[in-house]
Amino acid sequence: MKITCNAGGLTLKNPTILAAGVLGTTGASLKRVASMGAGAVVTKSIGTEPKLGHHNPSMIRLEEGYINAMGLPNPSYGEFRQELEIAKEAGVPVIASIFGATPEEFTTVANGLPGADAYELNVSCPHAKGYGMQCGTDPELVKAITKAVKATVKVPVWVKLTPNVTDIKPIGLAAQEGGADAVVAINTLKAMAIDINTGWPILGNRSGGLSGPAVKPVAVKCVYDLYETLDIPVIGVGGVSNWADAIEFMMAGACAVEIGSAVYEDIGTFASVSMGISDYLDRKNMQLKDIIGMAHRRVKQ
Repeated sequence: MKITCNAGGLTLKNPTILAAGVLGTTGASLKRVASMGAGAVVTKSIGTEPKLGHHNPSMIRLEEGYINAMGLPNPSYGEFRQELEIAKEAGVPVIASIFGATPEEFTTVANGLPGADAYELNVSCPHAKGYGMQCGTDPELVKAITKAVKATVKVPVWVKLTPNVTDIKPIGLAAQEGGADAVVAINTLKAMAIDINTGWPILGNRSGGLSGPAVKPVAVKCVYDLYETLDIPVIGVGGVSNWADAIEFMMAGACAVEIGSAVYEDIGTFASVSMGISDYLDRKNMQLKDIIGMAHRRVKQ
């Protein structure tokens, strides 16, 4: 079954996308992911100034996923331009993930990192002081940031939302009102782990963000709520490990899915998820559009 799709203004050969922060630090690694079957790739989040990130340990593996507190390490937009150009040789859409503390900082990075096929606004990282979630829990600021970037670029603008709020719908609406072409849901959940032998928090930053299979039910609910509320597409992310996970996200309303933690286990996940989606559609004698939002239609019957 043909599974090309439109995701937030981009045409993808399949609905799988590399999530930000995973193998996205160099152009070569992004090309490698594209060669393994990803329909699009998202870069590491890039800011105005170089950042080293938090002290190690910055990532730990749990039975149900990972907790990371990288702290948005990046070389800055000026140093990343060449990597973006290399990534574009892969032949799939390259989305630049960008962050800042103000609308002005976001526009500085967007203007300073030309050539991306879309920009994903990181207003949701839970472990970088002054950035990410600290911006993304304020609807007015989310709207202002989105509006500022949308006014300065000629390509689609996606907004990656935080689940660390009482209700994600007002944040999604703020992004939509700011002119976003799509929202991405969700970023990681605030989390922590402690070494019971010493009593010390394990991560250098003490707390971080939980990703992997444990967050999938939360992400699916966020996608479901956003699809019901917004007029713009929703891209699902959070715990996608196989084709069945992707189908579940799509039935909740996602037009495509981003894959992150599962890449640590198998970089070939993109191809296997795409093949699984295609086989599922063949068995059901359906097209991709038939399953997007299916759960909403079912409950209304």
